[in-house]
Amino acid sequence: MPAYNAGKYIAEAVASVLEQTYTNWELIIVNDGSTDDTSIVLKQFTDPRISVHQQKNSGQCAAANKAFSISKGRLVKFMDADDMISPGFIAQQVNRIGDSEHVVASAAWGRFYNDDISTFKLNEDVITNDCKPIDWLVSSMDGKQAMMQCALWLIPRSLLERSGLWDERLSLVNDFEFITRVLLHANEIRFAKNAILYYRSGTGNSLSALTSRQGVESAFTSIYEGTTYMLQHENSSRVKTAVADCLQNFVYAYYPNHPDIMSNAQQRIKELGGSKAPFPAGGYTKMLNRLIGWKLTQKFKALFGR
Repeated sequence: MPAYNAGKYIAEAVASVLEQTYTNWELIIVNDGSTDDTSIVLKQFTDPRISVHQQKNSGQCAAANKAFSISKGRLVKFMDADDMISPGFIAQQVNRIGDSEHVVASAAWGRFYNDDISTFKLNEDVITNDCKPIDWLVSSMDGKQAMMQCALWLIPRSLLERSGLWDERLSLVNDFEFITRVLLHANEIRFAKNAILYYRSGTGNSLSALTSRQGVESAFTSIYEGTTYMLQHENSSRVKTAVADCLQNFVYAYYPNHPDIMSNAQQRIKELGGSKAPFPAGGYTKMLNRLIGWKLTQKFKALFGR
């Protein structure tokens, strides 16, 4: 569990691990140079299965890699410091993996908003059948953005040693490249029916951070490399369509910022045969899109702070 200025949320995340019905676990927390009260909050947890390690601020990927290097378990879960998992989460996933070293376990998930768990709603558009990783990836990109959140997955350690760990060059959308690479090293994804991830949304990430040059470059690199792995695995029309749609959703999300990056993404989409992915819009954005098109709509939103 990498943690950076997570003092407001990390107690709930850790509590959800302590409440697991499966008890043979270790929780490695790497405090990535937090400047808030993260260290103070963590002192309340005295369970010997929890260890806290300090490092200077080096980014989420570096903290996750350090935590992995300290860990000993045969099965590994990376977890953000602001999300929670249901009490039977780990037990369900351990059961689904069994003795296999070539299987990754997935889970159900939903969002809650503004730190209010009563707003939680289970996402019903989840792939619940056991399937090959490339099938999961293509299906997860069909008309939507793929959910790659790291806590969804339980991964055999030996598989991670084959796939490689987190790319420390990346910051924003760093999970896309990592999870795609890991999944494609597995033989199968098995769904754990009663394992639920409570994904925290609406925490006020700043628009400037999300649209900074470094952030958008990271997002594009992660998506470009992750989708390239997919094409290398299966260079078919269905994968090309999924990849083009994924890149189109990236353009929708970040346009009109950094035109050169947008141009690179659009060129890649063209090379893949184009995308028919619809512009995601609701409310006044949907109305503006109908009147002036998605590009002008995005420019309008950027001009007036979205």
